[in-house]
Amino acid sequence: MIGKKMEKALNEQVNAEMYSAYLYLSMESYFKSLNLNGFANWMRVQTQEEMVHAMKIYDFIISRGGRVLLKTIEGPQTKWDSPLAAFENLSRHEQKVTSLINNLVDLAIEEKDHATNSFLQWFVNEQVEEESSADELVKQLKLMENAPGGMFMLDRELSQRVFTPPASQGEA
Repeated sequence: MIGKKMEKALNEQVNAEMYSAYLYLSMESYFKSLNLNGFANWMRVQTQEEMVHAMKIYDFIISRGGRVLLKTIEGPQTKWDSPLAAFENLSRHEQKVTSLINNLVDLAIEEKDHATNSFLQWFVNEQVEEESSADELVKQLKLMENAPGGMFMLDRELSQRVFTPPASQGEA
């Protein structure tokens, strides 16, 4: 059985993951409006990944005898000054999510909830990848600030990203 304190914290993380999906969907719309369809595609895949994260936590709460209580998802930002500004926002957001995951791990340790701690290690590793990916794109966009051809090439590259669903629910 999951403790009430951990159940509440994981429910908050479900909301945070859903918000992440909502934010990236908003970014997809922004990039579509700029006719940067590769950037939009990258954000669509990111949205799908965040939904998998939310459902992974959702399923875990239930599997531990807890109850998922969904809350209102805050409205995300809808406009950015540039593609670079959008990816800098994404990078800051992923850093925030990392801190939320780390806080959950700290709580699991404090509560001596070894099952939740073990479960959360997947998210700890995932956040390393998420932050690295965002940082790499920010760096690339900074390099090409005065080279519009570079933006075209990066847009083509980002159009190749494909969502790969997890092999099984247990391995999301």
